Amino acid sequence: MQHRRLGKSAIYVSDICMGTMTFGSQTDEAEAHRILDASLDAGINFFDTAENYPVPPKDEWAGTTEEIFGRWMKTKDRDSIILATKVCGPSHGWIRGSQRAGMTALDRHNIIKAVEASLTRLQTDYIDLYQTHWPDHGTAFDETMETLDDLVRAGKMRIVGCSNEDAWGLMKSIETSERLGTVRYQTIQNNFSLNNRRFEDALAKVCRREGVSLIPYSPLGGGVLSGKYQNGARPDGARFSNYLKMGGRQSVMAERFVNEKSLEATRRYMEIAKEAGMAPVTLATAWSKQHDFVASTIVGVSTYDQLADILAASDMTLTDDVMKACDAVAKDIMYPMG
Repeated sequence: MQHRRLGKSAIYVSDICMGTMTFGSQTDEAEAHRILDASLDAGINFFDTAENYPVPPKDEWAGTTEEIFGRWMKTKDRDSIILATKVCGPSHGWIRGSQRAGMTALDRHNIIKAVEASLTRLQTDYIDLYQTHWPDHGTAFDETMETLDDLVRAGKMRIVGCSNEDAWGLMKSIETSERLGTVRYQTIQNNFSLNNRRFEDALAKVCRREGVSLIPYSPLGGGVLSGKYQNGARPDGARFSNYLKMGGRQSVMAERFVNEKSLEATRRYMEIAKEAGMAPVTLATAWSKQHDFVASTIVGVSTYDQLADILAASDMTLTDDVMKACDAVAKDIMYPMG
């Protein structure tokens, strides 16, 4: 397992990060701990969770994932684990936070309450990387960054990052931090995969110029790049199989990931993987890691037996021919997720 620096910080992490968003919904605690043990044994030292997990968000589930992870981490050497979690953004937009009666925001009150609750659930006295889960462009950047700075100085967290942010928001936050002399975002956690390369349009340049690391989530395109939704398949228990039945926001999200263009692109990527002698999941994971602005790729599994193809991407470097073949698909089928 290779290790890379998070932004300009002192923290180095494995270039594969284990995500936990299904723990407590699709994945029970025993299976979650089995997955975490196997990940640690394979050399993964970086784990990502959030106060709003598991998914899909439900008020009665909120915080369960952190509790499951906290009980597991309590049995390990805390210094050997790089822990990332997140605070909910505002609940008056596309996403409603399940914490604090759905009154979440990125103001001082909410951030402090969120940190204290996460520390309790995780059974630890500090968080290595604390992230804003989605933007709050309606709250003053000064208040958000000053609050995060106070919490770093208090030892509650080591570094901070953002998630689901756009180029303007990332640059605005960096400008605010420089003006105020506060901590800055060292990382950004956004969707990035063979089926969603929009990060390369503008945000990649910001990351390179400003020394911010991308820690991409959904490198398998929500599982689509595994091929399990090909030819109209809707596997029982699969996330988007469930989401398509739920209607509302979940159905809209599923249709963004599972559509005619994304499935045709996936078909072609599966052919590239077959020609290269690897599983489609291995190709997608290795491709994500092979970018200079990426520090660690967040993967996620709901069952232990899904781990092998992901871990096969450890220490793998795709050939120039494979990378060019992937680029050709992206050129022919631009923005399959819109």
